[in-house]
Amino acid sequence: MNRTIKKVAVLGSGIMGSRIACHFANIGLEVLLLDIVPRELSEAEKAKGLNEQHPAFRNRIVTEAFQSAVKSNPAPLYHSSFASRISLGNFDDNMKDIKDYDWVIEVVVENLDIKKKVFEQVEKHRKPGTLITSNTSGIPIHLMLEGRSDDFQNHFCGTHFFNPPRYLKLLEIIPTPKTDQSVVDFLMHYGDVFLGKTMVLCKDTPAFIANRVGIYAILKVVDSMRKLDLNIDEIDKLTGPVIGRPKSATFRTSDVVGLDTLVKVANGLYQGLPKDEACDTFKLPEVIAKMEENKWLGDKTGQGFYKKTKNAKGETEILTLDLKTLEYKEKQKVKFPTLELTKTIDRVKDRFKVLLGGKDKAGEFYRDSFYGLFQYVSNRIPEISDDLYKIDDALRTGFGWELGPFETWDSVSVKDSVAKMEAAGYKPNQWVYDMLATGAESFYKVENGVRKYYDIPSKGYKAIPGTEGFIILDNIRKNSVVWKNAGATVHDLGDGILNLEFHTKMNTMGSEVVEGINKAVALAEENYRGLVIANNGTNFSAGANLALVFMYAIEQEYDEVDFMIRQFQNTTMRARYSSVPVVVAPHALTLGGGCELTLHADRVVAAAETYIGLVEVGVGLIPGGGGTKEFALRVSDGLETGDVEYNALQNAFMNIATAKVATSAHEARDMNILRKSDLIVVNNDRRIAEAKAEAIRLADAGYTKPVHRKDIKVQGKGGMALFLAGVNGMRMGNYISDHDKKIAEKIAYVMCGGDLSYPQTVSEQYLLDLEREAFLSLTGEKKTLERIQAILQGGKPLRN
Repeated sequence: MNRTIKKVAVLGSGIMGSRIACHFANIGLEVLLLDIVPRELSEAEKAKGLNEQHPAFRNRIVTEAFQSAVKSNPAPLYHSSFASRISLGNFDDNMKDIKDYDWVIEVVVENLDIKKKVFEQVEKHRKPGTLITSNTSGIPIHLMLEGRSDDFQNHFCGTHFFNPPRYLKLLEIIPTPKTDQSVVDFLMHYGDVFLGKTMVLCKDTPAFIANRVGIYAILKVVDSMRKLDLNIDEIDKLTGPVIGRPKSATFRTSDVVGLDTLVKVANGLYQGLPKDEACDTFKLPEVIAKMEENKWLGDKTGQGFYKKTKNAKGETEILTLDLKTLEYKEKQKVKFPTLELTKTIDRVKDRFKVLLGGKDKAGEFYRDSFYGLFQYVSNRIPEISDDLYKIDDALRTGFGWELGPFETWDSVSVKDSVAKMEAAGYKPNQWVYDMLATGAESFYKVENGVRKYYDIPSKGYKAIPGTEGFIILDNIRKNSVVWKNAGATVHDLGDGILNLEFHTKMNTMGSEVVEGINKAVALAEENYRGLVIANNGTNFSAGANLALVFMYAIEQEYDEVDFMIRQFQNTTMRARYSSVPVVVAPHALTLGGGCELTLHADRVVAAAETYIGLVEVGVGLIPGGGGTKEFALRVSDGLETGDVEYNALQNAFMNIATAKVATSAHEARDMNILRKSDLIVVNNDRRIAEAKAEAIRLADAGYTKPVHRKDIKVQGKGGMALFLAGVNGMRMGNYISDHDKKIAEKIAYVMCGGDLSYPQTVSEQYLLDLEREAFLSLTGEKKTLERIQAILQGGKPLRN
């Protein structure tokens, strides 16, 4: 059967249901979101004269839930207009409509009896062959089948999204013994390609994979904390970014998610896993029960492990709970010698040997918590998964870990750690010893550019399924490098396509990256068919190397600044006017210079989660790598007659002047950073492969080097007058500072073509010269240097 999904019905509009509906709308589907009818009219509804048959009353619950979701932060939609793809209704009036839908997802409360009642209604209205799935985090999937027809059972399984569904990549698929294999295969493929998810096939065991191991890991941290008499501030310092975990670490994450959620899942595991060797770890300490009794549940109740308050000066202050006294105290400065040793180690996986080898209390904590985790995951095979890579995938994409448990174990050497684990009382499962006995010393290895995992039944290595369509630069690095320097590497991707990778801190664009761009273009023009500029880092690029700009400016080496900006402009133009197609594939943070490089690509293949914009105003500058010029050019290309000319120009001006950053690739298209011809990829893992394919398509279509533009229409003094009036009004209203006003005037001057008496056409080089002069003049401003210094020292913009 050639199954396609055009319409999805989501049953239940709570936090998860409404956001799942939004993510299906993100990918272009028509969505029906349903919930129950309220029990009685509210006072407000009575005042409006509504009765119980009025649609506003009957859809009140779903409407309020959906409106709350759309307004929430982070936004569940790629673009606000996508909300129109979602229709609202209620179970009583609209359940009959699911007959026209291809996939029905149940997301009601975690109560088996209620879910069964919903499925009874679904059974009455669904057409045969419709997919039915339940989004549950803990209820056994097979228990939901009772009383259902064969067709229902064959097309039913669990689909466990993680919250928020737009941002957390994990989607667990939990089939039952009755689920048709074709349904499982379809969902695994659809979730990957269309929903952009990391797909993990799970067994129908308590909490499945991610929550089973993730909750254990959290509670093992609490256990180790108790043993070593550590406090909350210390634990959150030890379990955050230093080990590749979110900044919210352990206890701050609990406050965000809600202590009641942690309690519910932990209690369920404690009661449901009497034979689990770590069952007692799931038993929550009494202090947690006391917090729940006090309703100290975290952000939702205003206090949890942390509490936000005001000090005597009226300033916001974060207090930390002392678990011994249950009193809130000032946050403590945390310092451990072991952590100091890792400050110069950039890669997370290189830190673990140092962390677990620490001689202080931090080292003791890491050994106890990680040895316990290593033992636990080794014992979960084959109980929760036959394959170790699924456990790593689940923890990385469901809990935001940079490395999964087995990847972390590899980083400290499996062979070296086993004896140490035994001595600490954490003996691994026998299959680990059997693996080492075969001569295999790691859970993963890369062969011929393919990452493989250790397969326990065969006692050999197998390629990780589903990754055939990914290009992971670390996997091909051994044999693909054509050229490299300290900040960039050129890889041969095969089929005549090169890839340029940045690997500076935050992938900032300094002299090494600029050299790399020019070298990559030259190499591609000489012997290849096209060039992709992309990386697998956390961010595409945080922009220019501000430290270098600041150093030259503070020393008043303006010739050096001029040379640097001229060189970067020439580099972006080199990418624009190469004789082979250049495809830029941005993702995550793509700011300043990273955005300017993207603007000059022949084609952009952007991850849906791309946060891109020209942010130089925040450091007292204007875009100097062709960004201001390019916005003027794109306005010119889209010009209509009359007032529209000024409207389009004003929108472009405001995007730069307010340092606006798109919160998705779809918003970037609205801002004219991405064009209609540029591509958006939902699954970031597929981005580089798709960019390579696009470079090949452009080359095969007979790519021709573009001609330098000399036909850019600018508005001259007429446009300047419009902008200056607006800027002066903003200053008079104290919405901007004097320095903001000065920067805005510089942006307007460049975008309008300078001191021209009437609208006329100019060349790209003319605008680039204006841009460079304006940038250079601002580096001589004291307030600009103050802004740059604030970013370099504290990471926060200064509006002086």
